[in-house]
Amino acid sequence: MSKRKGKLFVVSAPSGTGKTTIIKNVLKKFPELIFSISATTRQKRYYEIDGKDYFFISEEEFLDKIKKDEFVEWEKFYDYYYGTLKSFIEKNLEEGKSVILEVDVKGALNIKKYYPESVLIFITPPSIDELKNRLLKRKTENETDFAKRIARSKMELSFKDKFDYNVINKNLSEANEQVFKIIENELER
Repeated sequence: MSKRKGKLFVVSAPSGTGKTTIIKNVLKKFPELIFSISATTRQKRYYEIDGKDYFFISEEEFLDKIKKDEFVEWEKFYDYYYGTLKSFIEKNLEEGKSVILEVDVKGALNIKKYYPESVLIFITPPSIDELKNRLLKRKTENETDFAKRIARSKMELSFKDKFDYNVINKNLSEANEQVFKIIENELER
């Protein structure tokens, strides 16, 4: 009897919706899930660990992997490349392990092309005004970057209907429970 293949969960959302917090809570609730580690060309921060936080590679190596079609999805953000290696996903799925990824909307839709059985979960803010308030409270961007983030958020929200599930994060504990239920149900299939 062959080993059952793992499931692939993809979580996307605009910045400020709580997706990272929700994913951290999912990983506590489902420790058997493997969090997908992205490759990046940006410099490693002092507290980051290569192979745990990211796979840190040179731009030349990244571009070579693009040519060799080694990414299931990739994108360039602010002068740096980020991508999900097919080999990481394949290895875990073939071993029967389920994987969860946190990627942008376009990356999620690319993953769905490669893996039609993947489960796409979109975390939606209660409203654009609430999203603006959450981002303003962070105080991490200047006005120009803030405007870019809001414009990007609106673009991302326009794709939410292409996802298998939409979870509105008005209340974090309720959103967590909804995502837990989705994952639990999908793992039982």
